[in-house]
Amino acid sequence: MRSLFLLTFTAFGQSVAKTIAFDVASVKPSQRVLGPDDNNLFAFEPAGISARNVTLRRVVAEAYRLQLNQVLGPAWLDQSEYDIDAKASGEADKERLALMLRTLLAERFRLTQHRETKELRVYELVTDQGGPKVQAIKTGLHFHGDLRQFADFLAIQLAISVSDDPGRPGRASGPPVPVLDKTGLPGIYDFGVDIRPEPGSDMFTLWQRVLKDQMGLSLESRRGEVDVLVVGGAEKVPTAN
Repeated sequence: MRSLFLLTFTAFGQSVAKTIAFDVASVKPSQRVLGPDDNNLFAFEPAGISARNVTLRRVVAEAYRLQLNQVLGPAWLDQSEYDIDAKASGEADKERLALMLRTLLAERFRLTQHRETKELRVYELVTDQGGPKVQAIKTGLHFHGDLRQFADFLAIQLAISVSDDPGRPGRASGPPVPVLDKTGLPGIYDFGVDIRPEPGSDMFTLWQRVLKDQMGLSLESRRGEVDVLVVGGAEKVPTAN
């Protein structure tokens, strides 16, 4: 009876694993590397994902719903770029597509990983005292982003120093501080913000003003335990399609 139970459970597990895989998927190295200023074009679609010039760190972050700086591993995770087109057998929500993406990473990149917690200084994106001023998009054909992805964008923005020369763009001054979405606001948003660099100011001050005045959000600084995912191993060249 025990053997029969184990066989039944194993078969059930294999069936579940099969249902969380994409129906078809193309994964290949990008023909031309664009670099950090242009890469990481990643979009969840109603029945799959589409990505161009994405780094493996970006793909892992999307699969495990983490920020880029919560994914730790070898330096090449930010250097090699890939084009991915994957389709499910039918429409699926973002959480289910993320599970399919995890399967894809294990099968095509032989990805191994484990979770840890690490004490870091972080910013928490929260709703301001007056409440949020942004509204989730109810309809629309193109992808904009959820607040977790906006927090990821903010982390990169806050690492950029404000240039004293208005004609010269600022550059990242160091590794970004994680920004964690603590708003509790679901949905996809369309952000149109007016932010203008001011000599002598800093990006945190500028963004804090924009978030409060235009979006009804704010950033809070703290230190604490942050979940991170450590990539133990992965193949640079994915297995054939």
